Amino acid sequence: MLVSNIVLQNWRNFAHADVRLLNRTFVIGPNASGKSNFLDSLRFLQDVAKQGGGLQKSLESRGGLSKVRCLAARQFPDVVIGVKIAEGVGKHAIWEYELGLKQEAHGKHLPIVAFERVRHQGNVLLDRPDEGDKEDRFRLTQTHLEQVNANRKFRPISEFFEGFNYLHLVPQILRFPKQFGGSSEFTGDPFGRGFLRRISQTQANVRKARLRKIEQALRIAVPQLSSLADTQDEDGNPHLQAIYTHWRSLGANQREDQFSDGTLRLIGLLWSLLEGDSVLLLEEPELSLNAGIISKLPGIMFRIQKERKKGDRQIIVSTHSPELLSDRGIIPQEVLLLRPDSEGTKIEACSDKQDIVDLVDQGMSIGEAALPHTQPENVDQLQLFR
Repeated sequence: MLVSNIVLQNWRNFAHADVRLLNRTFVIGPNASGKSNFLDSLRFLQDVAKQGGGLQKSLESRGGLSKVRCLAARQFPDVVIGVKIAEGVGKHAIWEYELGLKQEAHGKHLPIVAFERVRHQGNVLLDRPDEGDKEDRFRLTQTHLEQVNANRKFRPISEFFEGFNYLHLVPQILRFPKQFGGSSEFTGDPFGRGFLRRISQTQANVRKARLRKIEQALRIAVPQLSSLADTQDEDGNPHLQAIYTHWRSLGANQREDQFSDGTLRLIGLLWSLLEGDSVLLLEEPELSLNAGIISKLPGIMFRIQKERKKGDRQIIVSTHSPELLSDRGIIPQEVLLLRPDSEGTKIEACSDKQDIVDLVDQGMSIGEAALPHTQPENVDQLQLFR
């Protein structure tokens, strides 16, 4: 399944957004335009749906409802996230989920459900507030999405959200996980603190097959690398180990704490592309990578998507990279353009901007055609040094 459409109202930068998503979508825009916040709307649904999560905890981790409500919210202050879920691109939605949030008017002023709606193939399965909510208003501090005794009729939605995977791997955290406090159990371990353990806990034959594919890619990206494998130290802690060729005939063994930032990020990216079937959210995957490698990432994503036995996996990518967007296979329909204004960030598909479509038709890459729209108007006046 994939998210075929998302509607945001008063979510962070977005006073209103209504966009269609394909099985591969690139999100571009200036700094502080809301690319991370757009991805976070889907992560929020994941946090609400997952075990140990829920509405209150998900909002608290983001600083409360006031922190996620758009500053441009006026007459209608409710925060709304709505998604449509389809079996594939171009197919009719089989599920629709809408969640509206507001502040409790009295008492502790807790964030509560303003409305929660579920439709399956057009049939209404849930429409809150219901009579039970009216009798006990405290019920509105929780969604039905997060409650196994209440989501039985639409549990496929909850399981779908819970399966989302978000990656923004930080090499320093992967190298030295013990130096960073906190739990590695937050949604999807996006920064890599538990990444090595996740690899080690993967079924042996699957783990070896994935590492073999990653090794093949790394031999091209990192010419000195001749092999990659997982291993454990004397205390049972998992590691990655590579052999780098040099003047010695047997080369030299190196563990992940000796890998470059780019090598670690590429390993994390490739593993995430190979792992799982759910929606994959990638934030700036180009960081620390060579420009030549970055330009190949869209093609790698496409090939991995097509090789999957269970059908295409949806990938949503935020990026600033001209190299990543230089791939001629990226079409305007796959790119969302974010543009801030006084009423919050506007978001539209590049296919709705005729000037971009015309430039692509004339032979430009989507990066050449669309990225100039993300440049601030007064950027030429920026002079840090004289």
